Amino acid sequence: MSIRRFTRLTNAFSKKLENHALSVALHYMHYNFCRIHKTLRVTPAMAAGVTDRVWDANDIAALVEAADPVPGKRGPYQKRLTVPVTNA
Repeated sequence: MSIRRFTRLTNAFSKKLENHALSVALHYMHYNFCRIHKTLRVTPAMAAGVTDRVWDANDIAALVEAADPVPGKRGPYQKRLTVPVTNA
């Protein structure tokens, strides 16, 4: 119930499957690493021994930036060769 992207009648509806999958992954990352659960009194990742601290959104953003490849340097701009049009 916490992910509104699963219901079609909201503004958060995903038109592309890739966007939907990334949104669900981001939600579960926050749910398991950032959110302290009342019954556990820690995050599920801390309870499982995966991490020893509560993460914040900056930590997740740093992971996303580290996984995103850095674009390479673009080559020089080359003009197209135009062929003169002759009237025959």
